[in-house]
Amino acid sequence: MFALLQDELVITESAIVALAGFTAVIALLFLFITKFKWHVFLALLVPIILFPLLPGVNLSDFIEAFEVGFGSTIQSIAVVIVLGSIIAEVIRHTGGVQRITLSMVSLVGRQRMPLALTFTGFILGIAIFSDVGYVILNPLVHSAAFAAGTNMSVMATGLVVSMQLTHALVPPTPGPLAAVAIVDADIGRVILWGTVVTFFGSMAGWLFARIVGPGIESPPSEEFVSDSLLDGDESEMPSTFWAYAPIMIPLVLIASQSFSSLLLPEDNIVNSVLTYLGWPVIALFIGVLFAYRSVSTDEGREARTGTWVEEALRTSAMIIIVTGLGGALSEILSGTPAVDTIANAVAAAGIPAIFLPFVLGVVGNMITGSTTVGVITAASLTAPLMGDLNLSPEAVVLAGASGSVIVKYVNSSYFWICTTLSRMPLRSALIMYGGGTLVGGIVCMVVVYILWALGLI
Repeated sequence: MFALLQDELVITESAIVALAGFTAVIALLFLFITKFKWHVFLALLVPIILFPLLPGVNLSDFIEAFEVGFGSTIQSIAVVIVLGSIIAEVIRHTGGVQRITLSMVSLVGRQRMPLALTFTGFILGIAIFSDVGYVILNPLVHSAAFAAGTNMSVMATGLVVSMQLTHALVPPTPGPLAAVAIVDADIGRVILWGTVVTFFGSMAGWLFARIVGPGIESPPSEEFVSDSLLDGDESEMPSTFWAYAPIMIPLVLIASQSFSSLLLPEDNIVNSVLTYLGWPVIALFIGVLFAYRSVSTDEGREARTGTWVEEALRTSAMIIIVTGLGGALSEILSGTPAVDTIANAVAAAGIPAIFLPFVLGVVGNMITGSTTVGVITAASLTAPLMGDLNLSPEAVVLAGASGSVIVKYVNSSYFWICTTLSRMPLRSALIMYGGGTLVGGIVCMVVVYILWALGLI
C-alpha cells in the first residue's frame, strides 16, 4: 500500500527535521487527549497538519502523501468495519450474547463459572465492543459470584481480560482491522494467529484471577441477582448455531481464503471460489445475513433496516476516519529519513525488532486509555519501518495489539465501566483489572515473540 509513492515523494531530506516532526506528532497527540480532553480525531489531525510548518518540508509532496495515505487505507476497510458493527448490533439485540454465554456454561459447568465467563469473553470480544459486552453480562457475573460463594475479583477478571484481548487482536473488531489496513497484512493470518495468541493470554488472565482474586475485597451486589442471564427465557434467544454463526462463519471464510491462496494454484476452482467468499466484504456480509436470521419479531425486522444500521454507522465513522489518518501519517513518515534513522537505532541497540510495535502499543494505550488508538498508533508508526526491520505486517499487527491492552486503569473508559458495574473498590479494580490486562498482554506478547522467532508470522 505504501510502496507506491515511497520512492517518489520526499517530504524532507533532513533527518533532524523528520525526527523532530515525528516526536512532535506523538507528543501533541497525547497532550491533546490527556490534558485538553480532545477527541482522538482532532488530536491526531492537528499534529499531522502542523507537520509541514517545519523548515525544509516539501508542502506539495506532503499534501499528496496525506491524501494517498488516507485514501488507500480506508478504501479497503471502511465497508468491512461497518458490516462488523452491524453484526455486533444484531447479536446484542437478539439474545446472541446470552446464548453464547449459556453454551460456555454448559461446556465447562456452572461450578467453573469463572472459566466459562473467560471463554465467553474470548468469543464475544471478536464481535462486539468490550464495554458493551460487559454491560450485558454484568448481572450474570454478580449472580454467579453469589452462587459460587466467591467474589467479583475471581468471577469477573477473566471475562474482562479475555474480552479486551480478542477485541484488540482478532479482526473484525475495529482496532486490529484498522491495523491490518494500515500495514497491508493478511487478515486471515491475523485472525488465525491472533486467536492462538489471545487464547493463551485469556488463560493467563483466568489464572491470575484464580491466584490473586480470592484475597482482594470485591463482594458481589445483590441488586443484580434477580437479573441473571441464566434465568432468562431461552425461547427468546437464537439457537446455539445461529448465535455463533454470524461471528464464526466470516472468520472461517476469511481464514480459508488465506490458506487456499497458499496451498492451491491461483486458477484452481476452489481457490477462485474462496477468494470471493473469503473477501472480507463478502464474508462479513454473509455474517450479517446469518445475524438477521435470528431476528424474529416485527420490531426487530424494523430495527435491522433502520436503528441498528444507523447505530453501526455512527460507531464505525470515528474508527474509519482515525484509521485513514493513521495511514496518512505512515505515508508521510515513509517519505522522510526518520524511517532509516529509527530502524538503525533499533538495530544498534540490539533489541529484537518485534518489540518496537509492542512498545508503541503500550505507550499509545497507557497515555490515551484507548486500545483502538494504541493499535492504530503502533501500526501507523511501524508501517514505514517494516522493510528495514524485517518485520512482517502480521507480526506488526499482533505485537502492537498485544501492547495496546497494557494496562487498563483510570484513563480507560472500559476500566471504569467494569469497575462501576462490578461494584469493585478502586484499589481492588486497579489490582485485578489493571493487573489482569498487564499479565494477559505480556503473555500475548510472549506468544507473538515465539511465533515470530519460529518464522510463523
